Amino acid sequence: MVRITEELVRKKSEHNEGIIGTLEELSLHQEDVEKIEHINNWCKDLQILYLQANLISKIENLHKLKKLQYLNLAVNNIETIENLERCESLQKLDLTLNFIGNLESVTSLKYNIYLTDLYLTGNPCCDFDGYRDYVIAQLPQLQNLDVKEITRSERIKAQQNFKEAEKSVRIHQDKYRLFRDEQLKRLATKNSSQLSDDEFWKSTSENSPETRIEIANRQRKSKNNDIKAAIQRKSVRLFHKDGQPLNVNQAKIDFTFTDEDPKQFVLDVAIYKFLDTNLIEVDLQPIYVKLTIKGKIFQIVFPDEVFTDKSTAQRSQTTGHLVLKLPRVNYKPKIHKFLKPKEEIEENVAKKKAQYLEVQEKDDMDFSRIVERNNKVKDLYDNPEVPPLEYG
Repeated sequence: MVRITEELVRKKSEHNEGIIGTLEELSLHQEDVEKIEHINNWCKDLQILYLQANLISKIENLHKLKKLQYLNLAVNNIETIENLERCESLQKLDLTLNFIGNLESVTSLKYNIYLTDLYLTGNPCCDFDGYRDYVIAQLPQLQNLDVKEITRSERIKAQQNFKEAEKSVRIHQDKYRLFRDEQLKRLATKNSSQLSDDEFWKSTSENSPETRIEIANRQRKSKNNDIKAAIQRKSVRLFHKDGQPLNVNQAKIDFTFTDEDPKQFVLDVAIYKFLDTNLIEVDLQPIYVKLTIKGKIFQIVFPDEVFTDKSTAQRSQTTGHLVLKLPRVNYKPKIHKFLKPKEEIEENVAKKKAQYLEVQEKDDMDFSRIVERNNKVKDLYDNPEVPPLEYG
């Protein structure tokens, strides 16, 4: 059974920033709700309430909605009109395609003096002879019944034919009550809940509140199974059986991975420009990175290990791209020889030249060869080609 919860009401009140105390309009249609509850206390300022296409079997817990003007309960399991007397501002009531067989219960709307529009199309009571005259005569405030305007002449005629219409309505009402009792017995005997889905959908079903509930339960079950199957199909395998990570691009997003720089890897992921950064999760590991983008996974494995604590992730404000810079663990910088400045090199060359000049041989200073020098002088005196010295 689906209940009306505070979470559900707040979710449906997003147009009012999730504030339910001042809510004036609330739509809870097609939620498989089976009982009206809590709205009475949470949303006292409601003017419009949509509850169509649910499984509600009883009108209840609405007596505090003093400002309610429009109530839509079409396509539910309601069999009796009741408990709306204190909805003093009610102007429009839609009960299309319910199971109202107790037409006399329409008299409970006499106290809703502002009620101008009533919709009962598709209910068993609409097949009763005298149905329209009976309703018009009982509710003089109505202006439209089943999307048809009530003319002045029709109103006078309904008043004139009221007794006959009332008698006919009661007869048909009793017949329908007997039919409904027999129907409940047949449905209890049939016990369609034991049928498989294929058998149920192929079988002939009676138009009844119980059948609607059974159909809704089976549809809900089938929907849940479809969701589970879809989740299984969409489940992404991120690792090998041996634990090695896999490359995954479930998000189907463009990216570039650059490894030309020996110092680091650069990963550029083309995130959608207007995507909120809060919808992006980054899980960086030494050998891979996993990005979760709006629930979809992008994972890439690195060819080499990276430093997680030195890595950076930045989002471009112009393109929206997410750029990750990932320093490599195994990077070793090359050692280059130290080159001395030009001035120092020239100074060293000059010093070497000076050292070479200091050790250059000089005869006049070489005392180890003094004897040899004297012999050379003697040879000069004995040489006949050398003229003798003359003294003046």
